[in-house]
Amino acid sequence: MEISVKHIAKNKFGQYFTPKVVADFMIDLADTSTNSKILEPSCGEGIFLEILKQKGYNNLTAYEIDQDLATDFSFVRYESFVSADIDEKFDLIIGNPPYIRWKNLEDELKSELSQNPIWNKYFNSLCDYLYIFILKSIELLNENGQLIFICPEYWMNTTHSISLRNYMVQNGYFEEIYHFNETPIFDKVTVSIVIFKFVKSKALLSHKKIRVAKFYANQKLTSETLEKLQQQIPLKDAAYLQVSQFKINERWLLQSDEVREELQQLEIVCQKQNPTSLLSFFEEEKTEYHTIGEICDIGNGLVSGLDKAFQVNGHELNNAEKSATINVVKAKDLTPFFAEHITKYIFINDGLEEYEFQKAYPNFYSHFQKYKADLEKRYQYNRKINYWEWVFLRNFNLFSKADKRIFVPCKERISNKDYFRFALVDGGVFPTQDVTAIFRKPKTKESIEYILAYLNQTIIFDWLKCNGIVKGNIVEFSEKPIASIPFRKINWDNKNEVLLHNSITDLTQQFLTNKDEKLLAKINSLFNQLFGI
Repeated sequence: MEISVKHIAKNKFGQYFTPKVVADFMIDLADTSTNSKILEPSCGEGIFLEILKQKGYNNLTAYEIDQDLATDFSFVRYESFVSADIDEKFDLIIGNPPYIRWKNLEDELKSELSQNPIWNKYFNSLCDYLYIFILKSIELLNENGQLIFICPEYWMNTTHSISLRNYMVQNGYFEEIYHFNETPIFDKVTVSIVIFKFVKSKALLSHKKIRVAKFYANQKLTSETLEKLQQQIPLKDAAYLQVSQFKINERWLLQSDEVREELQQLEIVCQKQNPTSLLSFFEEEKTEYHTIGEICDIGNGLVSGLDKAFQVNGHELNNAEKSATINVVKAKDLTPFFAEHITKYIFINDGLEEYEFQKAYPNFYSHFQKYKADLEKRYQYNRKINYWEWVFLRNFNLFSKADKRIFVPCKERISNKDYFRFALVDGGVFPTQDVTAIFRKPKTKESIEYILAYLNQTIIFDWLKCNGIVKGNIVEFSEKPIASIPFRKINWDNKNEVLLHNSITDLTQQFLTNKDEKLLAKINSLFNQLFGI
């Protein structure tokens, strides 16, 4: 997406212009004749119009709010598509609609939306400018007319777009969806992008499968790649699915039917017995199932600002120096269930003057000199930090507890693996900034081993891949996404569930001791009983 030079200062209309190769691909997705009536609701610089004309389409209508754009086409109507009074229907509506969060909208656009009957019927100030472009376009389609748009993926599974998604389910079906994760389609845009083909139809054809192609490569798209995706030809970094049509009041997950059913079952078995509130489609999403955040405390690791400077690395130490160390686990040390290595780090938090530091810790003083210049360049968090001290001791009290804790890397690339690395670590071991720590709350009855085994279940991997914070192929493990994971609490009045919990705990303890992989199959089988799978 190259933003026009005219709009570098402020992209107030949410304009990201479509590369020619992508526009050409989208036009080829359409099943239309050259006589078809075609609408481009936000034509920008006119790339779709240019290609359509070249392919012999002449029955074209286009709207553009910015009069500086698409000036080569006499039929472009320079007014807002949102407010335009359009009394005709179209066979194909195609393009790249604008997308801007309400809070980022210009006042003039907010005012326009607040007076728009479609917006007031379906949307509110938690919604995106994109939504009205999709819904109004569907209203303007003929029966069996096609909508082909390129846009961000996020609206397909957020609570705030539920009214749009329900409208689409009730007014047609999807034929094709192309999902681009790390692919740099638009300049300086990092969100996942989709191209979808939606058909307006009174006959909803719920039996018709959606052809889904997912592409993960961090490389510019070519016409050859797009053609292979359309033909579902095997391709590195591509996956192909046949997905059932979406349903009312559900998140749209671009996963196999098996995974979608599995995740739905997970949320059902984690449901609270007496939910306190009903989900409002116009409110922030409220979970009606138990979560990890209810039963665990979660914190991101300590920040040294330069890890290599704080590693002890076999120095001769005096008694004071031996006492001024902590055991640390970094992300690279973690595997599922356990940590492979522990490293000793220098940890001095006495508020000393430099001459006092040199006298008390001479070997450490000598060690730090080669790193001193870099250490003094660290971000200071609005205070004076001595070069031998850590810059940010966040969650230090939590980490100082004697309890065992679960560590997980703050970020995990999932393009080549189907598991996360939740590892059990002894008390007294600290995480650095690339690790997030999870502690069992004092009132939680489930064991730390049960929680560990639960988090390492494949179903949790699938849930986070669909519902966590995913940027490209990187899943983030900060406090919020971990806290939101559904949790299968034990009904302590149910003897069978208590027995399952205790068996999982015992088997996990055995695995941590002897690393016998056969035990994992037994653990998974017991969880399947709890999940009702």
